[in-house]
Amino acid sequence: MTTALDHLLAELTAAGAHALTATNPHAARCRLSRENLAAVTDRIAELGFEVQLLCATDTRHRSGDFTLTYVFTPPRGRPQLTALVAVPAGEPRFPSLALRSFAASRFEREIHDLLGLVPVGHPDLRRLAVHQFWPDGYFPQRRDVAIRRDFADAGQPFPFRRVEGAGLFEITVGPVHAGIIEPGHFRFTVEGETIVNLETRLGFVHKGTEKLFETLPFERTPALAECVSGDETVAHALAYCQALEGLAGADIPRRAASLRVILLELERLYNHVGDVGMIVNDTGFAFGHAHCFRLREEMLRLNARLTGHRLMRGAIVPGGVADTVNQSALDELPGTVDRLVAEFLDIAELSLDNSLVLERLQGTGRLTTATAREMQVVGLVARASGIDADLRRDAPFAAYDKVDVAVPTYETGDVWARTMVRIREAREAARLIARTMDGIPAGPARVELPPLREGDQTSAVESWRGPVWYWVMAGGPEQVERVKIADPSFRNWPALEYAVLNNIVPDFPLCNKSFNLSYSGSDL
Repeated sequence: MTTALDHLLAELTAAGAHALTATNPHAARCRLSRENLAAVTDRIAELGFEVQLLCATDTRHRSGDFTLTYVFTPPRGRPQLTALVAVPAGEPRFPSLALRSFAASRFEREIHDLLGLVPVGHPDLRRLAVHQFWPDGYFPQRRDVAIRRDFADAGQPFPFRRVEGAGLFEITVGPVHAGIIEPGHFRFTVEGETIVNLETRLGFVHKGTEKLFETLPFERTPALAECVSGDETVAHALAYCQALEGLAGADIPRRAASLRVILLELERLYNHVGDVGMIVNDTGFAFGHAHCFRLREEMLRLNARLTGHRLMRGAIVPGGVADTVNQSALDELPGTVDRLVAEFLDIAELSLDNSLVLERLQGTGRLTTATAREMQVVGLVARASGIDADLRRDAPFAAYDKVDVAVPTYETGDVWARTMVRIREAREAARLIARTMDGIPAGPARVELPPLREGDQTSAVESWRGPVWYWVMAGGPEQVERVKIADPSFRNWPALEYAVLNNIVPDFPLCNKSFNLSYSGSDL
């Protein structure tokens, strides 16, 4: 029987790819030249493949060139194609895919900022990953970079898009906010109270996270992954550890795979419950907010009893799950989760039965299916806009292949739909925890990680926001040479600009919270 992967390999061969190999039944890799990159990507796009991750690596010490790594999959995550493209150091230019892929356009801007490679034909090379005060010609992800401190305000404003016309004016919000959040700038153009344009600008805090993976002692790198975006602690740690385990050829114990499902669903639960509370609070319904946050606090305390940390840091480790998981708390978990989720569902129903709440949610912040597909939106935002994709079901990891994951989708793409996705996913998370606990294997929950093999590995995990991608390149047994992270927030921030169009300014907080994107996960 001809598989989707067989068909892909045949198409790639015909399009001019070389060094084709099938790395497993669901994945392949190849090499492309700069000259045939656009033609090959056009062909695989016709097969339904999209850019999920694009990474540039300074490999001049190995080959004399930079290397681009493209990861293509259909929206559902399988099969997966990794394509490598060499970019000569003497001519650091490559053809842009920006007019073919919105996701690629974002990754290319990041590469331009951090490594100085020029995506030829890109329509918008304004700075994305670093602030405009950074000196020109300073590319912090190159291997030979020297630290510079000559950051200065040259007095030049950032070149925001300008919308002009009679009766239009601008409202600026941030980058410093009243809440305890990281910096981000929102520039609205409004006519009266109606939003006719929004441009978000991040990159105020480039933390050098990916560079830190290269310099930290190897045993400390999982803790760094946990800190990429704190409310996705488990998802980032799991994605990173899966990549390490792939590089080491390690098979984790079956018990560890089941525990990883439970931990990831607990993370999904407390975030969804808190978000629903914040959404209804932005309509003025403080009762729903108070009770959702009471339940969220109980869930965080449950996390602490189970793992020793409210955000479950330290629970996911290379080779499995840490032995700090409390067995008595684990035994009580299904009953406790069922009780908390039942209370949450009652509060959600009561909140949505309130006409003042419902009228604020329905039709507000609508992201159409067509726009969501064009912008390659992912995760819960995509599912609320009619895109039926979830890696837990479509490209299972951990022990998700042992459970039947139900994936809720809605067509309206508004705040109501994004709220309903959260509510139904919370109910499903409780069911998955109970189902997994019912069949959890005995035995060890961790194996020692064998030495890493030289090479690279891709890993993807469906966090509560959406897919978290890690690409890890190892240079030796305990040497991480490059880590590329793609958080779902990096993919989804631009879609917020479209969802708020034709809404009134007072509804922006409601739209923003219904997306609830991570600054930290974007500003790496």
